[in-house]
Amino acid sequence: MSTTSKLLRVCSLDAENPTDASLREAFSAHHERLKPPFPLTIPAPSEYSQLNLALVYGILTEPGFAKTHLTHLHALVTDGYNLFTTTLINLSNESYTKLLETPRSQLLWISSILVKVAAVKVETLMISLLRQIKGGDFSEPNLWLCAELIGILVPNWDWLVEEPLLMRSSLFVFLRLLADHYRLVGRIDLDKLKKLEIEFCIRVLREHFDLCLGIGRDVIRLLQDLVYIPEFKDIWNDFLSDPLKFGVSEFMDISYLYRTKTPPHYLLLRITPDMETQLRFLLTRVKWGCQKRYQAWFAKKHFCTPGSESLIIDIVRFICCVYHPSNEIIQSNVISRWAVIGWLLKCCRKNYYSANLKLALFYDWLFFDEKVDNIMNIEPAMLLMWATTVPIMGRSSTLSRHGAE
Repeated sequence: MSTTSKLLRVCSLDAENPTDASLREAFSAHHERLKPPFPLTIPAPSEYSQLNLALVYGILTEPGFAKTHLTHLHALVTDGYNLFTTTLINLSNESYTKLLETPRSQLLWISSILVKVAAVKVETLMISLLRQIKGGDFSEPNLWLCAELIGILVPNWDWLVEEPLLMRSSLFVFLRLLADHYRLVGRIDLDKLKKLEIEFCIRVLREHFDLCLGIGRDVIRLLQDLVYIPEFKDIWNDFLSDPLKFGVSEFMDISYLYRTKTPPHYLLLRITPDMETQLRFLLTRVKWGCQKRYQAWFAKKHFCTPGSESLIIDIVRFICCVYHPSNEIIQSNVISRWAVIGWLLKCCRKNYYSANLKLALFYDWLFFDEKVDNIMNIEPAMLLMWATTVPIMGRSSTLSRHGAE
């Protein structure tokens, strides 16, 4: 294990991370200038950029001096924290899983500060961090990230209301996570987190249901998984018997949501950037006949812990509604989406997860409207059903062979 990076966990065989290198070089070049007293002059654009990078590195790697660096940042900033926040977004998207413990903790700390000052693009940073929470993962770092993010959102409610995309994104993520967290009993450390998640989701649904409509039909799919929680049972009863209670004139009954397709943005939230990269490789590069080794590697990486089966449902929604192959991919020898989903179905060992996967697969088909829905969302379900009949009907020896693989 290399010890040269104070920011990322890297191995001796890893290539140097360009983001880490640029931050480290900026910090090294301007280290002396980061100490008080700070100059009162406005730096040139190139100098301003380098000082921002240096401050990012200092805040993330020097917690003892973080408040001093933060004071310098407040005095320096002339762009609404745009460059500083953009650097953190890139770091989160590209390298969150490799961040060392101290930089990771500092990233959440500085994110909370940026929310308080309403920094430019801070809502994008929060959405990026929400994506890093992995479904079906009960490890301490994952639960810590859940607690930290909801701990930032709740105290900054008035700001959150002014960021509808972030509010909807947060609701979608925590509704999905509650389905995992609430089923896990005997974990005292989870009780407080579950309480916060329930209170947050209920407040959003009760006070800002007009914003929730933008999520579309998948909000109903998630709520169906939570109906056994008393607070959500009341929500569900109001959906069915008293929809006007939500105070939204166009929401006359639950069919309104069923007719509204879910934008891909929300489904992408439940796939981490690393996982998205791996899935896109599987769906664009792996040829028929070679898929087993890649599928085994992916399963070993993501499906080997208790509860990780719930992640499979998120992946199916991603494959159906987010990743739509080009005509070139469709006509090539790359493994098809329906075949990957067929493999995922076999990875579900419990009937509960298998049933939820099938619902995720056919969900858009149940409410399909050619005026608003995309045929590509239901194509994997149609082809998977057709492929299962091939060996019996003898329609295509080629498809039969592919299906068997």
